[in-house]
Amino acid sequence: MRIARYSYNDVPHYAFVQTDGADEKDYLVELDGYPFGSKPVGPTGERHAIDEDGVRLLAPVIPSKVYGLAKNYEAHAEFMHAKGRSAVEHAPSEMVIFMKPSTSVIGPDDPIVIPECSDDMNFEPEVAVVISRIARNVPVEKAMDYVLGFTCVNDVTLRDLQGTDPMWTRAKGFDTSCPLGPWIETDLNWQDAKISFTLNGEDVPEASGTTANLIHSIPEQIAAISSFATLLPGDVILTGTPNASGSLNPRDEAVVTVEGIGPLRNVVVKAQ
Repeated sequence: MRIARYSYNDVPHYAFVQTDGADEKDYLVELDGYPFGSKPVGPTGERHAIDEDGVRLLAPVIPSKVYGLAKNYEAHAEFMHAKGRSAVEHAPSEMVIFMKPSTSVIGPDDPIVIPECSDDMNFEPEVAVVISRIARNVPVEKAMDYVLGFTCVNDVTLRDLQGTDPMWTRAKGFDTSCPLGPWIETDLNWQDAKISFTLNGEDVPEASGTTANLIHSIPEQIAAISSFATLLPGDVILTGTPNASGSLNPRDEAVVTVEGIGPLRNVVVKAQ
């Protein structure tokens, strides 16, 4: 099941995304409530084509907070070392966890804005986990019971500031640094989800990978984070970028695709 958040004539709504067998087009079936609440939601009877005038997909959720894992794939740790951005060749044995604020979140087709404080902004395609209910001290074996679904994310990073700032607040938490979308997929092979990336229409194979190569699994991530912080419905965990990253420049078109979810497209602009 796909759950989307969209605006119609500038009014936000939640919807199921359904493919019509007659024309093979995707439609937004409006829901009568908030899909993260305790009450069940259902269709209102309103339906809109995704490409209909006045319809715009939004970030599928506005979380209270976003947690992410750094160097959670061996290939990415090796890439960072080869580029001289890490003194250590291998990924650390302990989880390296950072945060992004809710103000960093944007949706499909929203612009990624390069802030004036940076000259080296990088893409990082990843799978994101969306939490369904309050999670605190969750054991690993029950962690997936707290997951609503998954979406695509581009963990945009200011690589120059990441190398100079002791904390990654600016490097990871600037406005527009967390594109999410296009929707939440509740039924995904999360143990082997394929991740790919295109830049200006060209495949970037060295940025691709699969969650099968995660060092710390998704259940382990949920358990670890919930051991020190309460996760709320709609909160998001960025599971790690699988391989190489690269620079983003003004007018670049960045597209993250997770097999089974779909593409997340954003265009890069310079701060005015």
